[in-house]
Amino acid sequence: MKTNKISIIGAGFVGSTSAFAIMDAGLAGEIVLVDVNAEKAIAEAMDLSQGAAFVKSVTIKAGTIEDTADSDLIIITAGIGPKPGETRLEILNKNIPIFKDIVPQLAAKSPDSLFLVVSNPVDILTYVTYKYSGFPAHRVFGSGTVLDTSRFKSILSQRFSVDARNIHAYIIGEHGDSELATWETTKIAGMSIPEFCDQLSDRCELGFQDHILDQVRHAAYEIINRKGYTNYAVALSVRRIVEAIFGNEHAILTLSSLFTGEEGIKDVYLSMPCIIGSEGIRQILPIPLGTSELSALQHSASVLKKLIEEAPLD
Repeated sequence: MKTNKISIIGAGFVGSTSAFAIMDAGLAGEIVLVDVNAEKAIAEAMDLSQGAAFVKSVTIKAGTIEDTADSDLIIITAGIGPKPGETRLEILNKNIPIFKDIVPQLAAKSPDSLFLVVSNPVDILTYVTYKYSGFPAHRVFGSGTVLDTSRFKSILSQRFSVDARNIHAYIIGEHGDSELATWETTKIAGMSIPEFCDQLSDRCELGFQDHILDQVRHAAYEIINRKGYTNYAVALSVRRIVEAIFGNEHAILTLSSLFTGEEGIKDVYLSMPCIIGSEGIRQILPIPLGTSELSALQHSASVLKKLIEEAPLD
C-alpha cells in the first residue's frame, strides 16, 4: 500500500519551496529532505513541520539517503545551479558526478519508486538518472517544459487579456535555449492564434510570436540575474506533476521523457505532451507539428544528443 512518501534530494531554494507547495496541497503522507548541508535540511524540515496545524497530516523530516527507503516518488533538485549569465547546459559537467554518486544509492533504497528530475540541465540529467538507476524509462522523467509551458501561457494571457487557464498551448523540446512553441496547436477558446488575432485582438504585430518565444526562453535568466535563483513557479510545476502522479490522473503534461523513435528521435530525453499517472509516463503523444516545428524539435534533440555523447557518463 502506497503511503505517498516523497523524498526530495536537495533542500535549496527549489527543493524547499517544492516541499512547501506539496505540503500545502496535502499531497504527501511523508516528506524526507536530504541535502549535503544537513543543517540546512534540518532547518527546512523544522520550519515546514511547525505549520502542521494548517495543513493535512504529513510527516516532514530531514535525513540521509538511508531515510529515503521505500519512497513512492524521489524528486531530485540537487546540484549546482546556474550563476548569472551561465546557461543550463554550461553546468552539466558540474552536476553529472553528483548524480553518478546519489542515483544508484537512491534506486537501491526504493526499487519501486518513480524518479522526477528537476535539476538542470534537466533533460540530460534525467537521461543520466535513467542510465544510473537501471529503472525502466517510464519511471524516470524530468520536469521538462512544464514550467516553460506555464510561462508561455502566462505571457499569452497578458498579451491578449485572457485567463491563462483558458489557453491551450505547449512548449516542447529542450528545457533551455533550443525549446520551441507549438504555434500550430495553440488555441484560445478553440481558435488558432491567427483566428483569434483576426477576430478579437489587435495585438498581433509582425514578429510577435518570435518575441513571445524569446521571452519564454529568457524568463529564467532574467529572474536569476535579478534575484539569483528561481523557485516559486518551478515549485508549483513540481506540485502539479506530483498531483497528477498521486491522483493517477492520466494528465497531459510536457514532461521530459525518453524518445524511442517518435518524430524520428531516439535515445534522448526531451519534452513532449505525455500522459502521466501513478505508474509514470504512460505515453508520449504525437501532437500535430508543422514542418518547421518538427525540424526545430529534431534540432533540439540533436543539441542534447551531442552533449550526451560528449558527457563523462562512464
